[in-house]
Amino acid sequence: MNEVGTRSRWWLYVLLTVALVLVITPFAWMVLGSFKTNAELRQIPPTWWPQNPTLDNFTQLFSRLSFGTYFSNSTIVAVVVTAGNLLFCSMVGYALAMLRFRGRKIIFALILGTLMIPGVVTFVPLFVLVANLGLVDTLPGLFLPFLVAPFGVFLMRQFVLGLPRDLVEAARIDGAGEFRIFFQVILPLLTPALATLGILTFLGSWNNFLWPLVVAQSNDTYTLPVALALYSTGQNEQQYGLLMAGATIVVLPVLVVFLIFQRRFIQGIATTGIK
Repeated sequence: MNEVGTRSRWWLYVLLTVALVLVITPFAWMVLGSFKTNAELRQIPPTWWPQNPTLDNFTQLFSRLSFGTYFSNSTIVAVVVTAGNLLFCSMVGYALAMLRFRGRKIIFALILGTLMIPGVVTFVPLFVLVANLGLVDTLPGLFLPFLVAPFGVFLMRQFVLGLPRDLVEAARIDGAGEFRIFFQVILPLLTPALATLGILTFLGSWNNFLWPLVVAQSNDTYTLPVALALYSTGQNEQQYGLLMAGATIVVLPVLVVFLIFQRRFIQGIATTGIK
């Protein structure tokens, strides 16, 4: 049994190593490509290590683009969207899990139903709504439609269901209102789920491309993904080196956020929906 277990573990390590290599290879190629010239990136057969490493791509990135403006726009949108989801999704999840009111199950079923609707289907109606509100080419137009997400509500509800209901009942007996119960009793216990939702939301908002491409129509409101896509396309050729340098810079904040909240993220994924 020990020999069989050792072999199984060995094969598991091999499969995990292969999967890790497959995941890391595109990112390694992107980072190494950011130090190559455009000619070397088009070279056939391709090279893995840069033949003549250069920082020209990063120099052009910061000199040609209003990098500070685009970075601040992306940061504002991602932070506001993440904060909105953490607050509103946790509040709705608490209400659906701990409060008893008529239509609770129907509301939750409708929320689950929205998860089955492709985002492309609601893209045009959402844009028309934003346009009618006069929010086109503004930062609020970029983040207001995404302050609450159905997946976030589902995630928080499932996590709240795993919390002891006695805590809520004890707080109610002591005379605490629902808002006080939520902020002082429930919210501190939601740290793992909040970390999970925060990382997923920040990642999705930071990398969002299609919506900012349509809503943002000037340099003052462009986010980093949109600016990189627009300015890395020359009149006669695609500037892959500039695009890879920009993509490398874009990945860094997401990587930092994940490394900081990695333990909470794994804990939240492992414990959500256990009950």
